[in-house]
Amino acid sequence: MKTLILMRHAKSGWDNPDLRDRDRPLNKRGQRAAPMVGAWLAEKGYVPDVALVSDARRTQETWALLGLDTKHETLASLYLAEPDEILAEVAKISADSVLVLGHNPGIGELSAELCAQWPKHEQFMRFPTASVCVLRFEAGDWGNLAEGSGTLADFVTPSDL
Repeated sequence: MKTLILMRHAKSGWDNPDLRDRDRPLNKRGQRAAPMVGAWLAEKGYVPDVALVSDARRTQETWALLGLDTKHETLASLYLAEPDEILAEVAKISADSVLVLGHNPGIGELSAELCAQWPKHEQFMRFPTASVCVLRFEAGDWGNLAEGSGTLADFVTPSDL
């Protein structure tokens, strides 16, 4: 059994127009949401064996605020990655439980592609900042994930918490 936790970074700020997109920090709302989501993940037992985190500042700050005591890898390839690029990074992992912390549209699109049945949540297709989709797979290897092969375990947005 494999567990894939797909998370979009918390809300970032646009206060400084001189910053590159990759360098945008979390705003106050994002700084509040990330620890709440981290506490929810821990409470539900969704603490991954390893996390793959985009190298963007907002994903790095989100990861730090989640407060999860988990090994993580920072990957430039996850910055604005497409679903197939995300899956390629996950396929390199041998752990049974992986959290990917990245960006939309890739994270939301991958969640929708992998879910056998979408949650009855009005925000799922929008996949707001700091949202999390937890999927379970019968696959023995991450390379065997296919469209519609994931069983939805949970979907949550910060406004749900």
